[in-house]
Amino acid sequence: MKRIIASISTIIALSLPALAAATTWNIDPDHTNIGFKVRHLMVSNVRGSFEKHSGVVDIDDKDITKSKVEVTIDTASINTNVQKRDEHLRSADFFDVAKYPTMTFVSRKVVKAGKDNLKVTGDLTLHGITREVVLDVEGPTRESKDPWGNIRRGAVASTKINRKDFGLTWNKTLETGGVVVGDEVTINLEIEMIKAK
Repeated sequence: MKRIIASISTIIALSLPALAAATTWNIDPDHTNIGFKVRHLMVSNVRGSFEKHSGVVDIDDKDITKSKVEVTIDTASINTNVQKRDEHLRSADFFDVAKYPTMTFVSRKVVKAGKDNLKVTGDLTLHGITREVVLDVEGPTRESKDPWGNIRRGAVASTKINRKDFGLTWNKTLETGGVVVGDEVTINLEIEMIKAK
């Protein structure tokens, strides 16, 4: 019995440094941008963003591959600076925000991809469909204290998805043979985080 207790104590003791290495950071919605761009009429890109979002990042500086990310985005907060277009994007033709009010990203794997770069693989759930996506990440930056005593870090991430993979299939064919909306969507994230107290 003493040996079992000693073994358990040893396991706990060895686990504590690993647990202590991870720190929790809350994504600062006031200084974070979740943007996207998609081809319009085959001639230019429409850009937009989601204004409401939240998330938590657990960063393990001793082993960055053990870090984790969870983000939730309010789909109704989409903003392309054109009210009529935004209303259409919120409708059942696209995001169907009444039925699917949020999209989420939950990381499953983090790997190093060079100095200060990571590849974060996770599950993106959008429009009721979950698909694996890979984020190319620059960062996280070093810690910095703001004038109000908060500790902050930042990161930049990007990925590309096919909107049809998530059931966003609405389109119209042009007389010239093209379509109104492209299938590929580029997602760019500028993230600022505050260390949890």
